[in-house]
Amino acid sequence: MACVLVDVDGTLVAGRSCERRFVAYLLRHGKLGPSQLAAALKFQFHWAPRYGRHCFKKNKAYLAGLPTADIESLAEVFVRDEVKRRLRRTLLLRLESHRAAGDTIALLTGTPDFIARPLARTVGIKTWSATRCAQNGRCFTDDPPLAHPFAEEKLARARELCAGLGSELADCVVYADSGYDLPLLEKVGRPIAVCPDSTLARVARRQGWEILEG
Repeated sequence: MACVLVDVDGTLVAGRSCERRFVAYLLRHGKLGPSQLAAALKFQFHWAPRYGRHCFKKNKAYLAGLPTADIESLAEVFVRDEVKRRLRRTLLLRLESHRAAGDTIALLTGTPDFIARPLARTVGIKTWSATRCAQNGRCFTDDPPLAHPFAEEKLARARELCAGLGSELADCVVYADSGYDLPLLEKVGRPIAVCPDSTLARVARRQGWEILEG
C-alpha cells in the first residue's frame, strides 16, 4: 500500500485555478464589492515586501467581511456546477487503480479548503489538506492565510499528512503539474507529472519521472 497525494489545480482539475474561477463566480453573483477590492489591494501593498512575487497567491483578502457559511455554501454549488466537469478522467481512472490496490489517497492543494472539501467528497477522497483562510469565527478577514500548502510549505504539509496516515515520504506517490511542486516531488518515492508546465516537464524528463498526459 502507498500514500497517494494529489494536487488539484492543473492536476486533478484541468485549466486555470479553481480559486480564480471561484472569484469570477462570486463576481457574477454580486458577492464581491468595493470593500473586498480595497482589502485585496491593501493586502498587496502591505505584504509584498514579505511575500514578494508570491504575494498574489497569498492574497485571500478578497474574502474580507464575507460570512464563512455563505462562501462555503456557494463553493458547494460551484464545485458541483463548474469544477466537476473539468476533472481529468485519466487521473480519475488512475486513482481508481490506487483504491483497488488499497492505497490511501489524499488531496494536497493550495486551493482554499472551502473548495477542496466538496471536491474531495465529489471524487471520494476522505483526507485533504488545503489553504485555510483567516477568519474571526463567522466572517473571513484580510489577514494572510493560516495555512497555504504551496512550494516548501506543501512539502511540510505532506510530511504532516504522511505522519497522520502512518506513512513516509519515501512511500508516497505524488501527482502534480507545476514547477512549484518540485520541493515535494523531489522528496517522494514516486513523483508523477500530470500535464506539467515547462519547468516541471524539463525536470521530469531529465529525472525519468512518469509524465501523465490527457
